[in-house]
Amino acid sequence: FLRKFLSIQQGVNVVASFCEPDKKSIIDIVETDINPNQLRKKHLAAREITEHDFFGVFCSHIRDASNPINLEKGEINSKEVVQRIVELNPDILISYGCSIIRSELLSIFRGKFINIHLGLSPYYRGSGTNFWPFVNNELQFLGVTFMHIDEGIDTGEIIHQIRARISFNDNIHQIGNRLIRDACNVCAKLILSHDSLDRMTQISIDQKDVRVYRKKDFTEESLKKAYENISKGVVEDYLRNEHRLTQEYPIITNPNILEI
Repeated sequence: FLRKFLSIQQGVNVVASFCEPDKKSIIDIVETDINPNQLRKKHLAAREITEHDFFGVFCSHIRDASNPINLEKGEINSKEVVQRIVELNPDILISYGCSIIRSELLSIFRGKFINIHLGLSPYYRGSGTNFWPFVNNELQFLGVTFMHIDEGIDTGEIIHQIRARISFNDNIHQIGNRLIRDACNVCAKLILSHDSLDRMTQISIDQKDVRVYRKKDFTEESLKKAYENISKGVVEDYLRNEHRLTQEYPIITNPNILEI
């Protein structure tokens, strides 16, 4: 959806999109569990259905003008692919959900390499950062961070952030997919506004307050806790206290993003 959406925006020319398979994804990890009734499998199946509801028609009917190139997992860091990207001479690179970039692309395109992080950094870092706020009763930390990519994990200089749009009776998948759709729209604006964006004062929080999660942390127990919180009204509680919570935990919003 992201690559097709960007490729049809006026003023944006996607010269190539490098696409990895879902190997070593959370789905693969969950599939190794032999319990057919586990909640995680049901949860991921429901996510797939909701993704199709949000993005299926668009992805099925919009011509792909993003010039996709399929890679093996991690191949983005190979010398051959790096050289190919350098020769394309793009104005901006966008990374989203791919392998950790460890090549000289970081230095060659410094300041022109934007990472889309699903989650609000520095509050939440690592994997599943828009899942864990449901476990921790912290829906104020649902969002997307656009940052200049660096050598760390979700540690780059933040350019802009958005919060999730949440409505009464939403579930995890509805909130997450609506947020992804919003992020794609904002990404197009960032690309077109890139040369005029301000450098923003970064959010400073105590390191002990930074939540860092890994794929292995996504357990049956954590998912049960998330669903228990939803059944107890975590969405409605957040909506009642939304103004106070968003004021208490600020995000970075760049003032020079163009409207398109």
